[in-house]
Amino acid sequence: MTITIRDARSDEWDAVRDLTLEAYSVYATIMGPDAWAGLDNAVRRALESDTAQRIVADDHGTLIGSVMLFPASTAAYGEYTDALPVPELRLLAVPASARGRGIGRLLVEECIRRARLDSASALGLHTSKSMATARELYVRMGFERAPETDFFPPGAEHVEGYRLRL
Repeated sequence: MTITIRDARSDEWDAVRDLTLEAYSVYATIMGPDAWAGLDNAVRRALESDTAQRIVADDHGTLIGSVMLFPASTAAYGEYTDALPVPELRLLAVPASARGRGIGRLLVEECIRRARLDSASALGLHTSKSMATARELYVRMGFERAPETDFFPPGAEHVEGYRLRL
């Protein structure tokens, strides 16, 4: 595999936004309308962050995946959580055309590597029942439920916290 995992350049941020919105659009058909509206809004707000690292998977100049890594002590979920004490990965996105190639795993591994470089004690993430494939990946990679970090956005699905001890 000749995939390069790297930081997105600022001139690629629009492409990262488009890739993420495309990958997440599948949830419009899985979630109820209110839950989808809440998720879509949350994704769009998170994509505007100026504190997160934008990490991409590059296949010979074509972006085929992305993830955002929020530093520790950042309110990665806005008003729904306090500032979290560990780095948090968000918006893992692989478009349908690139799925099944291990891109998601590579991007999560890069978040783990970076969290370890920063001497973090753990890496966090949040997901929900509609994101079954992603949840399965996270559990296979050693993430464990952290229900103390769950939250319940109005009208949306229960958002479940997970942690990987580093």
